Amino acid sequence: MNKQVFLVAGPTGSGKDTIIREIIKRYPKVEYGVTAVTRQPRPNEVNGVNYYFLTNEKFEEEMAHGNIPEHYHRKSIDAYYGLYKPDLDERLKRGRIVAIQAQIIAAEYLKKNYNATTFFIMPSFGSEFEHRARTRAPMTDAEWQERLEFTKREIEKEAPLYDYQIRNEEGRVEDAVNQVVETLKKEGYVLE
Repeated sequence: MNKQVFLVAGPTGSGKDTIIREIIKRYPKVEYGVTAVTRQPRPNEVNGVNYYFLTNEKFEEEMAHGNIPEHYHRKSIDAYYGLYKPDLDERLKRGRIVAIQAQIIAAEYLKKNYNATTFFIMPSFGSEFEHRARTRAPMTDAEWQERLEFTKREIEKEAPLYDYQIRNEEGRVEDAVNQVVETLKKEGYVLE
């Protein structure tokens, strides 16, 4: 049976979104699975495209109905993020391969319930990584040091829990994309 779900995770600034977008560009059968969140949209974010933006009450209601089977709380911004099962199941019904960008709790759920393959993107710790992370979420030098320590702990403790670890070297995102694509094909995904 062909596999239809894969998950890409990694620290902020590791290039996970770029890798997924590049795979989608190459293979129109692949779609980005949209997750749910309780934070406010950023400029240019669209409900149902980037995330499903829910109130805390609606998020809890969706959890109670089994539509958000896993979630995590991001304390720094007091927001909940979770896999939105109706979006995933609708894409699968249409015969799509679904790429999900989420945390380890989603990886465990998707492996168990959807036979997903999981990837952890390992950043290179050069200036490009710092620039991407700071551009996405402006921060002070102290906040950057805290983020860097968090990223190193994430790599040490969580990366080994994923099926594959892919290094995204500065300026070589194409290599990381190719490694993910080759692995997906080897794992039984029919991308074309």
